[in-house]
Amino acid sequence: MVGDKWTLLVLRELYMGVTRFDEIQVQTSATPQMLANRLKSLEANGLVERRPYSEKPLCFEYQLTRKGWALYPVTYALRAWGEAWCKEPGEEVAVRFVHPVCGHDVHFANVCAHCGAPVSRDDLDAFVSAGFQTERQARREIFK
Repeated sequence: MVGDKWTLLVLRELYMGVTRFDEIQVQTSATPQMLANRLKSLEANGLVERRPYSEKPLCFEYQLTRKGWALYPVTYALRAWGEAWCKEPGEEVAVRFVHPVCGHDVHFANVCAHCGAPVSRDDLDAFVSAGFQTERQARREIFK
């Protein structure tokens, strides 16, 4: 269900709040056919729901279901591993998660080290690094 690179990239975008086909395609570099297949599979397996956002032309956005959000800790763990083992020395973390209650970065934990509160994705504010933001913008420029 989620064992290939493309599905994980699609889920990454959905977790970041990207819900429209064209932007998911830009940020994953997937072909339209590959992306359509992955989204159909995620929908068939109950991880996403397709919702219309425009009638003319009929266009859909993709929203994570409870089942899709329940997979977030797994992808978060993969992200933590990637940040620890796949970065060049001195390369910044792509996305920082801050616990707004106390204002501290939780790094890759599910408990805030500063105040001890258990945290989930809904409890955190995400801050995209300048480098990752530049990378994402460069992908948009390619597709213009």
